Amino acid sequence: MPHPIIRPARTDEYDEVGRVWMESWVSTGLGEASDFLLANLRARVRREIEHGWTLFVADDNGTIAAMLALHLPKLYLDMLFVGPAYQGQSLGRQLLAFTRTQMPDEMYLRCVRENEKAWRWYEREGFVFEKEEVEPSNGFVMKYYRWKRQGPTG
Repeated sequence: MPHPIIRPARTDEYDEVGRVWMESWVSTGLGEASDFLLANLRARVRREIEHGWTLFVADDNGTIAAMLALHLPKLYLDMLFVGPAYQGQSLGRQLLAFTRTQMPDEMYLRCVRENEKAWRWYEREGFVFEKEEVEPSNGFVMKYYRWKRQGPTG
């Protein structure tokens, strides 16, 4: 089975990106699906793009399998969410490898502290924990990470 293709998201896909985002978030056990959450995420996709997101999707023959939001000027991997049907198939690793082509020297991200599966994965992928802070907009404690390309050894 070929991997989904990572490509820039199209404007007409933003609502579907919001749905994939919600379903992935809900799969963490940290939230519940609702029309209210879906509407907020769909609106946030558009708002964040206006504020600098570069949005990509993993396209599996017309089905959006995952979303990846980067803020390239800030070297920030803002969102990486894989739809539940695609989790456990190395799609996250493929998206992270793609991210490293966009920000090859260093990048930053944050992750909800209670989402242990995610932050442990980032640590395994070479991200280094820097600090924790409460995010005022939602009350979650966020773990902040940095990845920096290692120079040649020798």
